[in-house]
Amino acid sequence: MGTDENKEASAGKIALRAVEPSDAMTLFLWENDTELWPSGRNTAPLSLAQIQGYIDRYSADIHVDGSLRLIITHDGQAIGTVDLTDFDPINRRAQLGILISKPFQHQGFGTQAIAKMEHYATETLGLHQLWAIVARENEGSLALFRKSGWRSAGSLRSWLRRGPHYYDALIFQRLL
Repeated sequence: MGTDENKEASAGKIALRAVEPSDAMTLFLWENDTELWPSGRNTAPLSLAQIQGYIDRYSADIHVDGSLRLIITHDGQAIGTVDLTDFDPINRRAQLGILISKPFQHQGFGTQAIAKMEHYATETLGLHQLWAIVARENEGSLALFRKSGWRSAGSLRSWLRRGPHYYDALIFQRLL
């Protein structure tokens, strides 16, 4: 077994669960980690009250909210999130986003979470495809999606802005 395979074999199983009120502080820390902002849509810090309000209002019904956020857990500990956003029930597709907390990256948890979300998207939601946009320089995410069997469907020029600069992104698709 190669190094990555050993890490994945020793990683153990993950679970996906609904967001709980007790997740507020963890989500607060992740959402306010400015190193993660280039991979998401945050441009300003969020308050703990805003996070708690989000949790209180969140229905966890993708048909109501247009999105679904699940917490990735390992041994009962929250280690990341996986989201379906831009839900399109007519064309049966959604965008997938994933965050694995730094101490848990490169251990196979991301591939497990994507596989579980693909299964849920197919079996429960009846989706035909998932898609993701990944910054061209985000080598970790590019490797994760490729390892998970996703295919690059093209390049988006100057798609992501960081400060005064624009960067290319790749769009990935997974037909289910």
